[in-house]
Amino acid sequence: MRKDNFRNIAIIAHVDHGKTTLVDGMLKQSGTFHSHQVVEDRVMDSMDLEKERGITINAKNTAINYEGIKINIMDTPGHADFGGEVERGLNLVDGALLLVDSSEGPLPQTRFVLKKAFEKNLPIILIINKIDRPDSRIDEVINEVYDLFIDLDATDEQIEFPILYTNAKEGIAHLELDDESTSLKPLFDTILSHIKGPIADDSHKPQFLITNLDYDSYVGQVAIGRLNNGTLELNKMYSLCGKEKTTNGHKFSAIYTFKGLDKIQVDKVEAGDIIAVAGLENITIGDTISSNEDPEPLPRIQIDEPTMAMLFYVNDSPFAGVEGKYLTTRNIKDRLEKEILSNVSLQVFPTEKTDVFEVRGRGELQMAILIETMRREGFEFMVSKPRVITREENGKIMEPMEKVFLDIPEDKVGVITEKLSKRKGRMINLQNNGFGRVTLEFSIPSRGLIGFRSQFMTDTRGAGIMNKLFDGYEPWFGKIPQRNSGALISDRKGSVTTYACVGMLDRGELFVSVGTEVYDGMIIGERNKSDDLALNITREKKLTNMRSSGSDNTVTLRPPRQLSLDQSIEFIAEDELVEVTPLSIRLRKMELDPNKRNALRKKENLSELV
Repeated sequence: MRKDNFRNIAIIAHVDHGKTTLVDGMLKQSGTFHSHQVVEDRVMDSMDLEKERGITINAKNTAINYEGIKINIMDTPGHADFGGEVERGLNLVDGALLLVDSSEGPLPQTRFVLKKAFEKNLPIILIINKIDRPDSRIDEVINEVYDLFIDLDATDEQIEFPILYTNAKEGIAHLELDDESTSLKPLFDTILSHIKGPIADDSHKPQFLITNLDYDSYVGQVAIGRLNNGTLELNKMYSLCGKEKTTNGHKFSAIYTFKGLDKIQVDKVEAGDIIAVAGLENITIGDTISSNEDPEPLPRIQIDEPTMAMLFYVNDSPFAGVEGKYLTTRNIKDRLEKEILSNVSLQVFPTEKTDVFEVRGRGELQMAILIETMRREGFEFMVSKPRVITREENGKIMEPMEKVFLDIPEDKVGVITEKLSKRKGRMINLQNNGFGRVTLEFSIPSRGLIGFRSQFMTDTRGAGIMNKLFDGYEPWFGKIPQRNSGALISDRKGSVTTYACVGMLDRGELFVSVGTEVYDGMIIGERNKSDDLALNITREKKLTNMRSSGSDNTVTLRPPRQLSLDQSIEFIAEDELVEVTPLSIRLRKMELDPNKRNALRKKENLSELV
């Protein structure tokens, strides 16, 4: 039966096209917030990292009431690296709002999320946002959206989408560009008319698919998802259908529905609603809560397999334990195991070494977010260079492939094409959009994209946009060049001096400033040649009767290049690590002893000759 008292929708868009701002407006105009409440902008981006980066990382839900109908809204990430979050979000809804910037049009990340929505056969409402931009080109953007729908094999029903024109910042939506609307009412009305309520049956046995997990200090673990069928009540027994087995006799300590950003505790919930329950232990995403007597689990959530892995090490540098709060093997193991409970796109495996863990995911950005989150929580550890996950088919090594979609300035086509070609990329499509920007599509091994993002942003001067989609497996492409420069390495422990910095100005670019504490084997800069160079960066000027030791204080040094976490991960080579603490990000050689490094290098050179 159709539950017309509910609407479950997702908002999908490229990064920075305004979906989170639109949700803010919907919350305010639906009366969800009281008139006297002070509501911050981008209220849905609750994580500090989301606000800092201006992106949505975790799929999250809210709910509003409009004309007696409850509208549950999922705000989904736009990055392919967070594909697990997107899968979970779209699993809860019956339709989607596609938000597109009136000037930029549908960009690469729009493609990724829209493709996922088509796979779920969701009806789409197109919203052209930022119509007040002086450089808006609304008609061309609509035509580009139609082209994208056709390219993604949308059905006839999906192509017949309604179009609205919005200024999300002002909270205004129009059915026609020149109508007199002054609110988001046209948007609310279109949602109710175009997106149908969920098909659900209150009389059926309960079927509640867990799609997200939260934690509350009072009630413990909280399971979030959509009640597909049946009802759930306090003080009744239910079964938990896990991946391996089904257990009976489970009782909730609390049941919640959503209103705005709040969870409202209730005694009973009906089918079709997005809800949360507390009081169950050992639950994982994909489990189903069903009837105690005759359970009927729903199909588990299917997500894209990980294509990239990184090693997480216990920190063993000379500075280990100085800045971090959690640094033992047990601390790191527990934290990673906690992460995979709520992040279905990540996998954690033990290695032969007890103090090293392999973490698998979809991309460098996803890994960087996890690492940054952990360091802000007080963890101290080390991570390796990302590597791709291969498989063997018919005796051949197969590696993951990506389709890369680039939106770049016209004058940058040459340099980007050249660099991707060196990384085994094949151009599939080139489209000149006619306003100084070009859209490129490449097929490239996932391995070829490791370390490319920062180069791409540098080459396009921050004006390029890049997104990727997993594109199956192909036979191993052979050696792909990565970093073509060597590293400057400190050969002793001490403090960086001005005198030493002046002496190596012609050898490369430093990552450390004067006064920074360094240790033997720590990477202090990038060399302007292909091989590594160990040097004394702590050297002080000898005193003489001719010049004082402080005479170099007047020398002007080039400011060091401060690498972010993302840039550090992209920079390191196979034999290097990133040391991560709450206060510092350092680069180092995997083997700190220079004699052992030389022996390993000779061994590798001999093996290449053989």
